[in-house]
Amino acid sequence: MVLTTFFLLAGGIYSMLTLPIDAVPDITNNQVQIVTVSPTLAPQEVEQLITFPIEIAMSNIMNVEEIRSVSRFGLSLVTVVFKEDVPTLDARQLINEQIQTVAGEIPPELGTPEMMPITTGLGEIYQYVLKVAPGYEDKYDAMELRTIQDWIVKRQLSGIPGIVEINSFGGYLKQYEVAVDPDALYSLNITIGEVFSALSKNNQNTGGSYIEKVNRAYYIRSEGMINDIKDIEQIVVTNRGGIPVHVADIGKVRFGAPKRFGAMTKDGEGECVGGIAMMLKGANANVVTGELEKRMEKVQKMLPEGVSVEPYLNRSELVNRNISTVIKNLIEGAIIVFLVLIIFLGNVRAGLIVASIIPLAMLFGFIMMRIFGVSANLMSLGAIDFGIVVDGSIVILEGILAHIYSKGMMGRTFTREEMDEEVEKGAGNVVRSATFAVLIILIVFFPILTLTGIEGKYFTPMAKTLVFCIIGALLLSLTYVPMMASLFLKRTVSVKPTLARLVFLTSRLLLQKSIGLLSETHLGHYRYIVCGSYSIAVSVYQAWSRIYPYPR
Repeated sequence: MVLTTFFLLAGGIYSMLTLPIDAVPDITNNQVQIVTVSPTLAPQEVEQLITFPIEIAMSNIMNVEEIRSVSRFGLSLVTVVFKEDVPTLDARQLINEQIQTVAGEIPPELGTPEMMPITTGLGEIYQYVLKVAPGYEDKYDAMELRTIQDWIVKRQLSGIPGIVEINSFGGYLKQYEVAVDPDALYSLNITIGEVFSALSKNNQNTGGSYIEKVNRAYYIRSEGMINDIKDIEQIVVTNRGGIPVHVADIGKVRFGAPKRFGAMTKDGEGECVGGIAMMLKGANANVVTGELEKRMEKVQKMLPEGVSVEPYLNRSELVNRNISTVIKNLIEGAIIVFLVLIIFLGNVRAGLIVASIIPLAMLFGFIMMRIFGVSANLMSLGAIDFGIVVDGSIVILEGILAHIYSKGMMGRTFTREEMDEEVEKGAGNVVRSATFAVLIILIVFFPILTLTGIEGKYFTPMAKTLVFCIIGALLLSLTYVPMMASLFLKRTVSVKPTLARLVFLTSRLLLQKSIGLLSETHLGHYRYIVCGSYSIAVSVYQAWSRIYPYPR
């Protein structure tokens, strides 16, 4: 039994340290979203040309519970909800196959359907903004900050285990624009199509095979990628009279930004630029945010002078506050249970034995939570009730103490073998009662375990965690408690009453007298008791009907 307890400690501590931790249970259903961007289409056209074909294709997939869509100006969003037992990657594979099929029905110029990242409604675990130091406001405008976000911060944060996407917000997307002069085009007889063709063809590198000379081979390549505004200005659009016409001759090249439909502000200080890190579905929020913070320290050193990253939402802070609250409540509950045990058991050593069940049962619960995939959060850990957890252990230990302190045992000093025998007899007298009492408590949680949907995701972790701890405490009460009682309880049954023993005997006598008096009084008036009980039940039902007038 000592070796088993050691393995329980080792496995429980390992499971506790590696258990997924989050603030609250993730109640997002098993869904895959398909987004298609088509900036030129109105909502009616998006619905007819994009959304409807995608919905028809998705309706042929098995294990789909719901398909819903949103069609807006330039955007189509189709959500496919699968049954909970369908693995996420399998669902995405089925969706991808249907996307390949329906892609031929949607013209390429209208948009390409894509799946959203593997994340949930609780995936936004880290949010930040780019701050400009005083004195650098003129150097870094909104466009420059957005460029830093997209090309430095976002790229460096991508690739962290557990991060599926970094979303950028605010600022202006930097792009090169050619503002053509209509008069220049007319005078040179150049169409806008020729300008588009020249710009697209002159922004690429090409290869030219190789030239063999002596014993060497010289590879030929043409570097035509655009690097700055001057490269665009020198692009040849056409020739007129043997003279090349450059882009600079028919217009002006400048930096610009596409039309945007939103902005980002913070604390009323005007527009800013920031990003949101999206966590992979099912990942450990504490571990992922820890890796994000480490990478962010490196990113801070890579930023240009005068720019820094300021996080304003970090999921680990919320998780740590919730876990600290749970731990504080658990410690306070354990202390109260321990003090009550000493009072009612009348033995300090017995109280310590029962109190030791609390951490061991929790470690057993951590092992089972890891096996069954239950995360540690405010709902699961906050559900642990130590009074229920130690119920079986109290019954077993009370049976042992009642047997040892019986009239024939007072004043005796037991040997090791005799102590083992008496503990076994005392525990055997109540083992069936303790077992059935705990099983009856477990039955109460079966309805919660049968919940499905959002209710099941929210409340099932609570029931599972408490059931795991109660089962662990029951196993420990049948094995660990008798062993510890035989080893640590005093072998000499003292006839001198201690303070704890006097409190225990007094409280037990008062309870016995009270129960006996109530039984004698009420047995003779059972009709009134039955009628009163039914009246209370009817009143409760009527009150409940007023609170919830509709069936749920």
